[in-house]
Amino acid sequence: MIQVSRKDSKESLENLLRRFTRKVQQSGVISQAKQLQYFEKPISKRERREKAILRRERKVVKLKKIKLGQR
Repeated sequence: MIQVSRKDSKESLENLLRRFTRKVQQSGVISQAKQLQYFEKPISKRERREKAILRRERKVVKLKKIKLGQR
């Protein structure tokens, strides 16, 4: 469970809420809950991972080409 306490008595509620939402986003709780919201077959999970690996590899190659001026 994520907890946020006031740094001092003068800290505004908006700042407290902002720090809380930032911590929640960084922890990945919401993204994990959204992933578990619907059932996904194991085969499609594997395909999604493979596609993500290919995208990363293509991005690396593209960035290397841009750095070398070969685009």
